Amino acid sequence: MRRFLLSLALVLCATGLFAQIENSQVNGSFQIDGQYYQIDEAIGITQESIKGNKFGINGFGKINYSLGNFTAGIRYEAYLPPMSGFDTRLQGVGLANYYASYDNGTISVTLGDIYDQFGNGFIFRTYEEWSLGFDNSLRGMRVIYRPTAGVTLKAVYGKQRFYWSSYAATESRGLVRGIDGEWDLNQSIAAMNSSKLRATVGGSFVSKYQKNTNSTYYIPENVGAFDGRVNLGYGRFAFTTEYAYKINDPSAFNNYTYHSGQAILSSLSYSQKGFGVIVQAKRVDNMSFKSDYKGVKNDLDINFIPPINYTHTHSLPAIYTYATQPLGEMAMQVQINYTIPKKTIIGGKYGTKITLDFSQVNDIKRNYILEGGQEAPTHISGYDGTLGYTSPFFAVGDRKFFHDFNIEIERRLSKKWKLIAQYINLYYDMDIIENHPGAPVVKANIGFVDVSYRITSKQSIRFELQHLWDNINKSNTAESETVGHEDVYKKRGNWAAALVEYSVGAKWFVSLGDKYNYGNPIASNRDHYYTASVGYIHESTRIVLTGGRQSEGMVCVGGVCRVVPASSGVSLSITTSF
Repeated sequence: MRRFLLSLALVLCATGLFAQIENSQVNGSFQIDGQYYQIDEAIGITQESIKGNKFGINGFGKINYSLGNFTAGIRYEAYLPPMSGFDTRLQGVGLANYYASYDNGTISVTLGDIYDQFGNGFIFRTYEEWSLGFDNSLRGMRVIYRPTAGVTLKAVYGKQRFYWSSYAATESRGLVRGIDGEWDLNQSIAAMNSSKLRATVGGSFVSKYQKNTNSTYYIPENVGAFDGRVNLGYGRFAFTTEYAYKINDPSAFNNYTYHSGQAILSSLSYSQKGFGVIVQAKRVDNMSFKSDYKGVKNDLDINFIPPINYTHTHSLPAIYTYATQPLGEMAMQVQINYTIPKKTIIGGKYGTKITLDFSQVNDIKRNYILEGGQEAPTHISGYDGTLGYTSPFFAVGDRKFFHDFNIEIERRLSKKWKLIAQYINLYYDMDIIENHPGAPVVKANIGFVDVSYRITSKQSIRFELQHLWDNINKSNTAESETVGHEDVYKKRGNWAAALVEYSVGAKWFVSLGDKYNYGNPIASNRDHYYTASVGYIHESTRIVLTGGRQSEGMVCVGGVCRVVPASSGVSLSITTSF
């Protein structure tokens, strides 16, 4: 704690000195999330599960300074210890991130910790997501060169952050090197400056170098990945496509398979006032790309595979959030947005917004190869250290991982009343998505209504009613069948949820809610997850106090997911910026 206070004092002193420099700017933000854990054996919260920690605290402070073409920044982090659900390797305090950058418009040079991405991130993306405890920043150097209008060239070099591990040369994780180029033809070619056709092309190359210390397999010490992309637009139409290829990259994550990786994402859209449609298709095959071949889960990911399914924000639909499968998936999505005009019989006085969305993800088709090089007569997995399999590029696997069909209606009933209603039909393979071997597939129907009423110009109230119907309630699963698999069935069965939120202007809000898995096949798992929150917002400062229970589940932000364990107690979150 002394180190934390001393470092914070130094930061604040430095901030004061910087602020005295004429024409300079200083901005930043601070956040503290704390939780007090209450023993709640009904939902599995025991002394053992919280490892004797009554408190969990996550905090950070960011300060950025700029003067002319120069910018610099630092981020200080503290996990004392990490809150429930965060990796225990985060425990500690220290200066986690710093950078200095110079940019005169033509050339930019950054030293320190770098966040950037090439294209959609298929072969390179570094970023941090505080709510997930995720940070794969690249500590090293980035150079950006803009030789002419519309042309941008990048080069990056460095080593990724791995919790609090040293960046020393003796540390085993690999070095990441990459170059990227993008050309906006409309800016570069005079004849296209005012053209209705808009075109941008780009390409990237990224490699990682890591010394092989594996005594069982020959691990390539240099692994390269290539990427190309095209973005086209004409009038109301837009088309984008990106393709990436990675050479053989055996790792713990892919069972040391010497199979090359590929990924492609294409999107076609059309939009006009009151109507829009987007169609997307994606194929991913063995595209896990890490700077340490021993890495598992989300550790040291160099790249990012974006999801193309609908993102749900209400609590019951979010129970079964899809997580991208980098080892193989075939995905598609169609979304249609339409606004029924206002002052019509169907649209009503204020108009009605309708969103129709369907997404589905299947496995890729795999023909596994035996050790002798012959193709297996059936789909056989588990041959570590071999070529693994062949996979026809356009073939879709028989196994479905996920689908989500939903329709949402948003309508303002009057000046005071507003309604949002949604129906969702869901298919979710827990075996693959959550690594629960043998878990029954989830086939669920979910419905919710979200109603808000403006009491006065400064007061409003909002109600949510949600229900989830799970197919497991119709399968007559005997409780004896769940013995030894309690974690698989923890969140199964029918759920009901309700929430009421009262707001006073833009400063105060109070909410009460409850989720109840009344249809769980294990009687002892049928629990109420009640919560109460009060929040205060003043300018850029937000304080939220919450008490109650949190159900076990998966939290995903932007396609990156982590499992959140059940918890009970009181939490406090304070954020501010300047």
